[in-house]
Amino acid sequence: MNRLGPSLATRWIIGVVVGAFFAIPLISTLLYTLRGSTSNGGEGGLSFERWAALFDPAASAAIKPIWTGLGNSLVLALITVLIVLLLLAPTMILVNLRFPKLKPFFEFAVLLPISIPAIVLVVGLAPIYLQIGRALGTGTWTLAFAYGVTVLPFAFRSIQASIDAADLKTLAEAARSLGASWPVVVVKVLAPNIRQGLLAASLISIAVVLGEFTIASLLNRQVFQTAMVVVQKQDAYAPAIFTLLALLFCFLLLLIIGRAARGNGKARS
Repeated sequence: MNRLGPSLATRWIIGVVVGAFFAIPLISTLLYTLRGSTSNGGEGGLSFERWAALFDPAASAAIKPIWTGLGNSLVLALITVLIVLLLLAPTMILVNLRFPKLKPFFEFAVLLPISIPAIVLVVGLAPIYLQIGRALGTGTWTLAFAYGVTVLPFAFRSIQASIDAADLKTLAEAARSLGASWPVVVVKVLAPNIRQGLLAASLISIAVVLGEFTIASLLNRQVFQTAMVVVQKQDAYAPAIFTLLALLFCFLLLLIIGRAARGNGKARS
Protein backbone atom coordinates (compact mmCIF):
# COMPACT_ATOMS: atom_id res chain seq x y z
CA MET A 1 0.00 0.00 0.00
CA ASN A 2 1.28 3.45 -0.91
CA ARG A 3 1.28 5.52 2.29
CA LEU A 4 1.87 8.72 0.33
CA GLY A 5 -1.21 8.23 -1.86
CA PRO A 6 -4.81 8.98 -0.84
CA SER A 7 -6.87 6.28 0.81
CA LEU A 8 -9.63 4.40 -0.98
CA ALA A 9 -12.31 6.44 0.77
CA THR A 10 -10.61 9.70 -0.23
CA ARG A 11 -10.42 8.58 -3.86
CA TRP A 12 -14.12 7.69 -3.81
CA ILE A 13 -15.03 11.08 -2.32
CA ILE A 14 -12.97 12.92 -4.94
CA GLY A 15 -14.50 10.80 -7.72
CA VAL A 16 -18.05 11.45 -6.52
CA VAL A 17 -17.49 15.20 -6.13
CA VAL A 18 -15.86 15.56 -9.55
CA GLY A 19 -18.49 13.33 -11.16
CA ALA A 20 -21.30 15.36 -9.60
CA PHE A 21 -19.66 18.58 -10.78
CA PHE A 22 -20.03 17.40 -14.39
CA ALA A 23 -23.15 15.24 -14.09
CA ILE A 24 -25.54 17.58 -12.26
CA PRO A 25 -25.61 20.33 -14.98
CA LEU A 26 -26.01 17.73 -17.73
CA ILE A 27 -28.81 15.87 -15.93
CA SER A 28 -30.54 19.15 -15.12
CA THR A 29 -30.38 20.20 -18.78
CA LEU A 30 -31.74 16.83 -19.88
CA LEU A 31 -34.65 17.02 -17.43
CA TYR A 32 -35.33 20.58 -18.58
CA THR A 33 -35.70 19.42 -22.20
CA LEU A 34 -38.01 16.58 -21.11
CA ARG A 35 -40.52 18.81 -19.37
CA GLY A 36 -43.79 18.19 -21.16
CA SER A 37 -46.39 20.90 -21.61
CA THR A 38 -50.05 20.49 -20.63
CA SER A 39 -53.11 21.81 -22.38
CA ASN A 40 -53.64 24.66 -19.90
CA GLY A 41 -50.15 26.01 -20.46
CA GLY A 42 -48.60 24.50 -17.34
CA GLU A 43 -45.88 21.91 -17.12
CA GLY A 44 -46.70 18.21 -17.29
CA GLY A 45 -44.58 15.11 -16.81
CA LEU A 46 -41.53 13.98 -18.70
CA SER A 47 -41.92 13.79 -22.46
CA PHE A 48 -39.74 13.46 -25.56
CA GLU A 49 -42.02 15.70 -27.62
CA ARG A 50 -39.44 18.48 -27.86
CA TRP A 51 -36.78 16.02 -29.01
CA ALA A 52 -39.16 14.65 -31.63
CA ALA A 53 -39.97 18.20 -32.75
CA LEU A 54 -36.42 18.55 -34.05
CA PHE A 55 -37.34 16.20 -36.89
CA ASP A 56 -40.88 17.53 -37.41
CA PRO A 57 -41.15 19.29 -40.79
CA ALA A 58 -43.75 21.66 -39.36
CA ALA A 59 -41.33 22.90 -36.71
CA SER A 60 -38.16 22.70 -38.79
CA ALA A 61 -38.36 26.34 -39.92
CA ALA A 62 -37.90 27.61 -36.38
CA ILE A 63 -34.71 25.64 -35.81
CA LYS A 64 -33.34 25.86 -39.36
CA PRO A 65 -30.61 28.35 -38.30
CA ILE A 66 -29.23 25.73 -35.90
CA TRP A 67 -28.99 23.07 -38.63
CA THR A 68 -27.33 25.62 -40.92
CA GLY A 69 -24.93 26.74 -38.20
CA LEU A 70 -24.14 23.13 -37.28
CA GLY A 71 -23.31 22.32 -40.89
CA ASN A 72 -21.05 25.37 -41.10
CA SER A 73 -19.31 24.42 -37.84
CA LEU A 74 -18.68 20.86 -39.03
CA VAL A 75 -17.12 22.19 -42.24
CA LEU A 76 -15.01 24.58 -40.17
CA ALA A 77 -13.98 21.73 -37.86
CA LEU A 78 -12.86 19.65 -40.84
CA ILE A 79 -10.80 22.49 -42.34
CA THR A 80 -9.30 23.36 -38.95
CA VAL A 81 -8.27 19.74 -38.37
CA LEU A 82 -6.64 19.71 -41.82
CA ILE A 83 -4.71 22.86 -40.89
CA VAL A 84 -3.49 21.18 -37.72
CA LEU A 85 -2.52 17.91 -39.43
CA LEU A 86 -1.09 19.30 -42.68
CA LEU A 87 0.51 22.53 -41.44
CA LEU A 88 1.17 22.49 -37.71
CA ALA A 89 2.24 18.86 -37.27
CA PRO A 90 4.78 18.79 -40.16
CA THR A 91 6.20 22.12 -38.98
CA MET A 92 6.63 20.76 -35.46
CA ILE A 93 8.38 17.67 -36.82
CA LEU A 94 10.67 19.85 -38.93
CA VAL A 95 11.55 22.10 -35.99
CA ASN A 96 12.26 19.14 -33.69
CA LEU A 97 14.42 17.32 -36.25
CA ARG A 98 16.24 20.04 -38.18
CA PHE A 99 16.02 23.26 -36.16
CA PRO A 100 16.02 22.35 -32.44
CA LYS A 101 17.48 25.75 -31.51
CA LEU A 102 14.33 27.43 -32.84
CA LYS A 103 12.07 25.28 -30.66
CA PRO A 104 11.72 27.82 -27.78
CA PHE A 105 10.82 30.65 -30.16
CA PHE A 106 8.42 28.44 -32.10
CA GLU A 107 6.75 27.29 -28.89
CA PHE A 108 6.37 30.90 -27.71
CA ALA A 109 4.75 31.93 -31.01
CA VAL A 110 2.37 28.96 -31.02
CA LEU A 111 1.30 29.40 -27.38
CA LEU A 112 0.83 33.18 -27.71
CA PRO A 113 -2.83 33.04 -28.91
CA ILE A 114 -3.94 31.49 -25.60
CA SER A 115 -2.94 34.70 -23.80
CA ILE A 116 -4.84 36.99 -26.19
CA PRO A 117 -8.60 37.45 -25.54
CA ALA A 118 -10.79 36.50 -28.47
CA ILE A 119 -12.25 39.99 -28.74
CA VAL A 120 -8.73 41.46 -29.03
CA LEU A 121 -7.84 38.80 -31.59
CA VAL A 122 -10.83 39.82 -33.71
CA VAL A 123 -9.70 43.46 -33.70
CA GLY A 124 -6.46 42.37 -35.32
CA LEU A 125 -8.15 39.91 -37.67
CA ALA A 126 -10.84 42.32 -38.91
CA PRO A 127 -8.60 44.13 -41.47
CA ILE A 128 -7.21 40.78 -42.62
CA TYR A 129 -10.70 39.38 -43.12
CA LEU A 130 -11.63 42.46 -45.09
CA GLN A 131 -8.98 41.47 -47.63
CA ILE A 132 -9.95 37.78 -47.39
CA GLY A 133 -13.54 38.73 -48.15
CA ARG A 134 -12.48 40.59 -51.27
CA ALA A 135 -10.25 37.77 -52.47
CA LEU A 136 -12.08 34.60 -51.37
CA GLY A 137 -15.56 35.80 -50.47
CA THR A 138 -17.31 36.05 -47.13
CA GLY A 139 -18.21 32.37 -46.76
CA THR A 140 -18.31 30.95 -43.25
CA TRP A 141 -15.50 28.51 -44.15
CA THR A 142 -13.02 31.40 -44.10
CA LEU A 143 -13.30 31.41 -40.30
CA ALA A 144 -11.07 28.33 -40.39
CA PHE A 145 -8.04 30.64 -40.72
CA ALA A 146 -8.92 32.34 -37.42
CA TYR A 147 -9.85 29.05 -35.77
CA GLY A 148 -6.56 27.58 -36.91
CA VAL A 149 -4.80 30.27 -34.88
CA THR A 150 -7.11 29.76 -31.90
CA VAL A 151 -6.50 26.01 -31.60
CA LEU A 152 -2.71 26.25 -32.01
CA PRO A 153 -1.84 26.22 -28.26
CA PHE A 154 -4.09 23.23 -27.50
CA ALA A 155 -3.10 21.19 -30.54
CA PHE A 156 0.59 22.00 -29.99
CA ARG A 157 0.63 20.54 -26.48
CA SER A 158 -1.05 17.32 -27.59
CA ILE A 159 1.30 16.74 -30.51
CA GLN A 160 4.42 17.81 -28.63
CA ALA A 161 3.70 15.28 -25.86
CA SER A 162 3.72 12.47 -28.43
CA ILE A 163 6.84 13.85 -30.12
CA ASP A 164 8.68 13.92 -26.79
CA ALA A 165 7.66 10.30 -26.14
CA ALA A 166 8.94 9.07 -29.52
CA ASP A 167 12.54 9.08 -30.75
CA LEU A 168 11.78 10.85 -34.03
CA LYS A 169 15.42 11.55 -34.87
CA THR A 170 16.40 7.86 -34.76
CA LEU A 171 13.33 6.83 -36.72
CA ALA A 172 13.92 9.49 -39.36
CA GLU A 173 17.62 8.64 -39.76
CA ALA A 174 16.82 4.92 -40.07
CA ALA A 175 14.17 5.53 -42.71
CA ARG A 176 16.39 7.93 -44.65
CA SER A 177 19.27 5.44 -44.58
CA LEU A 178 16.94 2.92 -46.24
CA GLY A 179 16.24 5.35 -49.07
CA ALA A 180 12.87 6.78 -48.00
CA SER A 181 12.07 10.33 -49.07
CA TRP A 182 11.09 12.94 -46.51
CA PRO A 183 7.34 12.81 -47.38
CA VAL A 184 7.43 9.03 -46.92
CA VAL A 185 9.33 9.40 -43.64
CA VAL A 186 6.78 11.86 -42.26
CA VAL A 187 3.64 10.04 -43.44
CA LYS A 188 4.58 6.39 -43.03
CA VAL A 189 7.20 6.42 -40.25
CA LEU A 190 6.81 9.44 -37.99
CA ALA A 191 3.04 10.05 -38.15
CA PRO A 192 2.09 6.53 -36.91
CA ASN A 193 4.37 6.98 -33.90
CA ILE A 194 2.69 10.24 -32.88
CA ARG A 195 -0.81 9.16 -33.90
CA GLN A 196 -2.15 9.49 -30.37
CA GLY A 197 -1.11 13.14 -30.23
CA LEU A 198 -2.54 13.83 -33.68
CA LEU A 199 -5.87 12.27 -32.73
CA ALA A 200 -6.01 14.22 -29.47
CA ALA A 201 -5.19 17.46 -31.31
CA SER A 202 -7.98 16.72 -33.80
CA LEU A 203 -10.50 16.16 -31.01
CA ILE A 204 -9.50 19.37 -29.24
CA SER A 205 -9.76 21.30 -32.51
CA ILE A 206 -13.28 19.98 -33.14
CA ALA A 207 -14.36 20.81 -29.58
CA VAL A 208 -12.96 24.36 -29.82
CA VAL A 209 -14.66 25.01 -33.16
CA LEU A 210 -18.04 23.69 -31.99
CA GLY A 211 -17.88 25.83 -28.85
CA GLU A 212 -16.48 29.09 -30.28
CA PHE A 213 -18.82 32.09 -30.28
CA THR A 214 -16.95 35.40 -29.97
CA ILE A 215 -14.97 35.37 -33.22
CA ALA A 216 -17.91 34.18 -35.33
CA SER A 217 -20.27 36.70 -33.74
CA LEU A 218 -17.99 39.71 -34.18
CA LEU A 219 -17.12 38.73 -37.76
CA ASN A 220 -20.82 38.18 -38.59
CA ARG A 221 -20.60 34.50 -39.50
CA GLN A 222 -23.32 31.96 -38.75
CA VAL A 223 -21.99 28.97 -36.83
CA PHE A 224 -23.41 26.53 -34.31
CA GLN A 225 -23.10 28.77 -31.24
CA THR A 226 -24.36 31.98 -32.88
CA ALA A 227 -27.32 30.11 -34.37
CA MET A 228 -28.30 28.76 -30.95
CA VAL A 229 -28.35 32.28 -29.53
CA VAL A 230 -30.71 33.37 -32.32
CA VAL A 231 -33.05 30.39 -31.88
CA GLN A 232 -33.02 30.69 -28.08
CA LYS A 233 -34.94 33.94 -28.34
CA GLN A 234 -37.89 31.98 -29.78
CA ASP A 235 -37.41 28.49 -28.31
CA ALA A 236 -35.31 27.93 -25.20
CA TYR A 237 -35.52 24.14 -25.42
CA ALA A 238 -33.98 23.51 -28.86
CA PRO A 239 -30.55 25.01 -28.00
CA ALA A 240 -30.45 22.95 -24.80
CA ILE A 241 -31.14 19.77 -26.78
CA PHE A 242 -28.48 20.59 -29.36
CA THR A 243 -26.00 21.34 -26.58
CA LEU A 244 -26.51 17.84 -25.17
CA LEU A 245 -26.16 16.33 -28.65
CA ALA A 246 -22.91 18.25 -29.23
CA LEU A 247 -21.51 17.01 -25.92
CA LEU A 248 -22.53 13.46 -26.83
CA PHE A 249 -20.82 13.85 -30.21
CA CYS A 250 -17.56 14.98 -28.55
CA PHE A 251 -17.81 12.15 -26.03
CA LEU A 252 -18.19 9.56 -28.81
CA LEU A 253 -15.21 11.09 -30.61
CA LEU A 254 -13.21 10.80 -27.40
CA LEU A 255 -14.11 7.10 -27.12
CA ILE A 256 -13.16 6.49 -30.76
CA ILE A 257 -9.83 8.28 -30.36
CA GLY A 258 -9.09 6.40 -27.14
CA ARG A 259 -9.85 3.08 -28.81
CA ALA A 260 -7.70 3.96 -31.82
CA ALA A 261 -4.83 4.97 -29.54
CA ARG A 262 -5.05 1.70 -27.60
CA GLY A 263 -5.08 -0.23 -30.87
CA ASN A 264 -1.94 1.62 -31.95
CA GLY A 265 -0.22 0.70 -28.70
CA LYS A 266 -1.07 -2.97 -29.08
CA ALA A 267 0.17 -3.02 -32.65
CA ARG A 268 3.56 -1.60 -31.64
CA SER A 269 3.95 -3.97 -28.74
